[in-house]
Amino acid sequence: MSKSESQPEMLSGGEMLCRALQDEGVEYVYGYPGGSVLHIYDALHRQDKIKHILVRHEQAATHMADAYARASGKAGVVLVTSGPGATNAITGIATAYMDSIPMVVITGQVMSHLIGCDAFQETDMLGISRPVVKHNIMVKSPEEIPMAIKKAFYISQSGRPGPVVVDVPKDMTAPNAKFPYHYPERVKIRSYNPVKKGHSGQIRKAMNLLLQAKKPVIYAGGGVILGKASKELTQFAKLINFPVTNTLMGLGGFPGTDEQNVGMLGMHGTYEANMAMHNADVILAVGARLDDRVTNNVTKFCPNAKIIQIDIDPTSISKNIAVDIPIVGPVKSVLLEMLSQLEQSTQTIDDAALDRWWVQINQWRERHGGRYRTDDSEKMKPQFVIETLSKVTKGDAYVCSDVGQHQMFAAQYYKFNKPNRWINSGGLGTMGFGLPAAMGVQLSYPDADVFCVTGEGSIQMNIQELSTCKQYGLPVKILCLNNGYLGMVRQWQDMNYESRYSHSYLDSLPDFVKLAESYGHVGFVVEKAEDLEAVLQEAMAIRDRSVFIDVRIEPEEHVYPMQVPNGAMCDMFLSKTERT
Repeated sequence: MSKSESQPEMLSGGEMLCRALQDEGVEYVYGYPGGSVLHIYDALHRQDKIKHILVRHEQAATHMADAYARASGKAGVVLVTSGPGATNAITGIATAYMDSIPMVVITGQVMSHLIGCDAFQETDMLGISRPVVKHNIMVKSPEEIPMAIKKAFYISQSGRPGPVVVDVPKDMTAPNAKFPYHYPERVKIRSYNPVKKGHSGQIRKAMNLLLQAKKPVIYAGGGVILGKASKELTQFAKLINFPVTNTLMGLGGFPGTDEQNVGMLGMHGTYEANMAMHNADVILAVGARLDDRVTNNVTKFCPNAKIIQIDIDPTSISKNIAVDIPIVGPVKSVLLEMLSQLEQSTQTIDDAALDRWWVQINQWRERHGGRYRTDDSEKMKPQFVIETLSKVTKGDAYVCSDVGQHQMFAAQYYKFNKPNRWINSGGLGTMGFGLPAAMGVQLSYPDADVFCVTGEGSIQMNIQELSTCKQYGLPVKILCLNNGYLGMVRQWQDMNYESRYSHSYLDSLPDFVKLAESYGHVGFVVEKAEDLEAVLQEAMAIRDRSVFIDVRIEPEEHVYPMQVPNGAMCDMFLSKTERT
């Protein structure tokens, strides 16, 4: 027996926490120090394997970790202090929770004997976070720290991913008390056993139904990307020749430029995608939870379709829409078994019916196909801005968006051919997400082109992170679609409130170019369409600083198509004067 085996290393709680993160393979910790976590920060200072990224607001730390997870597939890690530090992180935790993003958030807590005494900077982080985490843990003795960290990563990354909070009282990390350190190789939780494989009988039923379909649609969601199943989905779709539509979270899970891709579906989905869904007879929902942004009125949803739903989370199946064939399991393994069954099947597809279905879909494409007005204003169209971005980057950039009209335009007009390239807050719809998200991606992929597509409202939610960009030399490109309004709010006020713009007009905007320059970055203003491409090219050539591109766009432009509230999927506004 070696000396290290007979005499385990003695470490303080703070040192154990840092060592556990190292043993878990953590690259970055995003955070902000404060009193209750100073023992941990001192331990971080005395090691060199984990890089700590100092943000300017705790919400930004959670969004950076979130985007790191979305782009890399590994859990992001956050470290914040107690009280306001922890509560500032809640919005980012909820953002990750809604989109099933793996994240471990370590929050400081007041000393154990002060818990419940309304001590300085005390908050009940377990109680506050409970509705928006997959799990949370409070450390009650220093010896528990290695297992707590192991459990946090296991729970966060397995099954349906999600954020886990580890609350650590300050006295658990005191530097003078030393304890034997051992990081567990594995963890087993009796009450938590994620499914590893789909039911073969259910998969066989699903394949039989799919092969009988006359008007099929593959409806692919964020679970395809989270489950690293884009390759399998593409193979299956190409082999069976069915149309594919993606949710907002699923963009890039199937190549956006492929002829079988009918575009995004749902509230601001394409005409052809929503019409195909409404008229389908069989729908294969892969890693999609049939949420309200897709279904519209659930009583009118796809009235003639039989639905197959594949999801790792059994609670998501039939939650909003009753499905005919549920399959609980990881989408990757289920799709692999479906591919195997398809290749071995003696049952044949009705090619004539499928050909007629494609003719119909292509007619819907011809009717709308992403068209937009081009001749009624001297101002730039936001659709044109995104199309130009897609052209200049050859569709190969990481695009992180904030929330609003610009988010929908980016989803509609940027063609994502790869997974993990579209990073946005889908479920919670968090303004302020885009810039720190882009920073998290840029830090991990320093040679990549990373764009934050934002609006003049969203960017000001976390604009202080330009300071963090400067500190770490992050060449993020901020493409601000500036229409002088909270654009999506204005659109709803146009449509539902007789254009009464109650507090949606943003006067007193800063000079974004000067603001960017004051942080040490580069700024451009673009007012003419013919100047945009050259500015984007110039911005992409700058690799040592961030670039703020303030693009002045048409303020009255709406996002279309748009589902008619309380209607079916086929009920859409196609322009200000046209509806289905």
